[in-house]
Amino acid sequence: MIDFLQMVVSGIAVGSTYALIGLAMVIIYKTSEVPNFAQGEMALISSFFAFMLIDSFGAAWYTAFAGALVFALLLGCVLEFAILRRAKEPNILGMIVITIGLEMILLGFVSWKFGAEQKTLPFPISPYDSLVIGDIFISTLELLTLGVALIVMLILFFFFRFSKLGLAVKATQQNSTAAKLMGIRTNRILMMTWGISSFVGCLAGLLIAPTIMHPYMMWDPMLKGFAAAVMGGMTSLPGAVIAAYLLGIIENLFGGYISIEFKAVVAFAIIVVILCFKPSGLFARHYVKKV
Repeated sequence: MIDFLQMVVSGIAVGSTYALIGLAMVIIYKTSEVPNFAQGEMALISSFFAFMLIDSFGAAWYTAFAGALVFALLLGCVLEFAILRRAKEPNILGMIVITIGLEMILLGFVSWKFGAEQKTLPFPISPYDSLVIGDIFISTLELLTLGVALIVMLILFFFFRFSKLGLAVKATQQNSTAAKLMGIRTNRILMMTWGISSFVGCLAGLLIAPTIMHPYMMWDPMLKGFAAAVMGGMTSLPGAVIAAYLLGIIENLFGGYISIEFKAVVAFAIIVVILCFKPSGLFARHYVKKV
């Protein structure tokens, strides 16, 4: 029983990282209906920006982290304005290919600039410090990640539900033409959502970096975060978070009781099963357009 509870707690902890990436992907998808496959690498380059500020300029960790978050916000806005918006007669497939291209460019730049060897990002909380609750162990860094994920989810929930900008985002997602006629500047809304998404993804990267930091560190969290977003419904923020925690728990239980070697593929097996029975995901409504 203790082993089961330990695996559940560890699954919730790792699911927090998936939740942040899933939230970042849902934010963009809610407005453009395009999954951003460059999400992980945007977080990657922002995390390495923090590392550069500390390593090359001697900045304190909190200054570097704040700088990285501002950098991530601007990066998302610039990528949307300079690249995505310039695509002529874009369709969903073309936009997906563009995001994959951005992913490769950002990954290549980080590998060229910083090298492929393991780095260490200074952080006041060690990834090896743990809290013991009864017989259950949880890393203090994982606990922090859990808290950050829940706080971000609540902030985004209130933002999209009650703020004017949040309502403008919803209107842009539902019908961009009608939103323009109502005076909503949809291009600015898209740019803003890319910036917010990049900011949230950067939080995930900064919380992963103290444990493992190299050019490929975001691949697994990115894939699992995307899996959680699809599983929960690509337009549902709470759905992405709940699915991320479910995914982390199921993944851990599968690795503990069945096979550690096939643990990594569990997420995608779950996606296949869910989409066969509920194409819109667990927590989103499926709309059918009639012509």
